[in-house]
Amino acid sequence: MRWVALCAIPVFFCAAAVLQRQIDVRAATLSEANEELILRSPEAIRKLSLGYDALLGDIYWTRAVQYYGREMNEPRPDFHLLWPLLDVTTTLDPRLEVAYHFGAIFLSETGSIGAGRTDLAIKLVKKGVAANPNIWQLGTDLGFLYYWRLKDYPNATAAYLEASRVPNAPPWIKAMAARVAQTGGSIETSQMIWGQIYDSTKDATIKKRAKEELQGLRAQEDMIQLGKLADQYKQRVGRYPASEEDLRAAGLLPGIAVDPAGFPYEFDSDGKPRLNSKTTFQMPKEPKVFSAPAARTESSPSEQIQGTRVQ
Repeated sequence: MRWVALCAIPVFFCAAAVLQRQIDVRAATLSEANEELILRSPEAIRKLSLGYDALLGDIYWTRAVQYYGREMNEPRPDFHLLWPLLDVTTTLDPRLEVAYHFGAIFLSETGSIGAGRTDLAIKLVKKGVAANPNIWQLGTDLGFLYYWRLKDYPNATAAYLEASRVPNAPPWIKAMAARVAQTGGSIETSQMIWGQIYDSTKDATIKKRAKEELQGLRAQEDMIQLGKLADQYKQRVGRYPASEEDLRAAGLLPGIAVDPAGFPYEFDSDGKPRLNSKTTFQMPKEPKVFSAPAARTESSPSEQIQGTRVQ
């Protein structure tokens, strides 16, 4: 009997270990479920903060960053609590600008470094814009999400335009709106915005840039129309025009269209219009301003991000 009892001791400890592990897993699951239930009620948390909204907001922001960093290092990350944490954070402290900016990055990034939820990122930034209408940076964050993540050029243009109206917003934001409109194919909108910049600015450099952009838009518009006429010419003659003279001879062009430097346009063999090889005019180059800080992975996000509150 004594020998049997001694042999049973290791078995008992193994069984206890397995049972404890099951209890721990169950407890963790219940804890996460309770936490998620609490996170679904940001207004309730605010009422329970006893006036320490901003302090509690900082705590929840720290938890959001830690949660993001922890999940990002998991083999199969699950960011389902990221939005509730950010929603609670910004409900408790609507002026915590960094939570909107980096929270939008965390939500919109895809793969193993983000939730892949640009829709929630936009919802978060819109919440920030509503709570902080004088912070133009949030408006550009919104424009970036529409432009880069969704390729939604009309909404991106509108976001940049709205941000440009914020007091002390830098002039490049309106230029950004014009460029985005042009990228989306809305030459008319882009012309309108660049025209406003040209008429309103007193800065000689900006005025010069606006003039160049307007000239480029005019040339772009000319080439679009010439391309359509080249297609009509081919339907009539069976080939593309070699020059604008061919279009005029066919009665499709009343005169010779010239670029801002005064040179007539030329055609490629496929009928696509282009600038004259002898022209002194150059189309404006698109500025590289459509970027936002990427989430860094070299160190813990909590070591990289420090809170910025709007005063």
